[in-house]
Amino acid sequence: MWDKLALILLVIGGINWGLVGIFELDLVAWLFGGAASIISRVIYILVALSAVWCVTFLFRSRSLVHSDT
Repeated sequence: MWDKLALILLVIGGINWGLVGIFELDLVAWLFGGAASIISRVIYILVALSAVWCVTFLFRSRSLVHSDT
């Protein structure tokens, strides 16, 4: 469950960064009142924590990763 949630948040963050790079549009900031708003900052922190969590995928054994699904 945590793995899937982390991946979903990471995908959201990746799409947001893609929008920033291509269109100069920070969708999270636009939706929640700017990059400095509390809600935007919480989302950015959750995406960052998800990225750190997903790094652990690189060091897990293959059988452990498949048993979570």
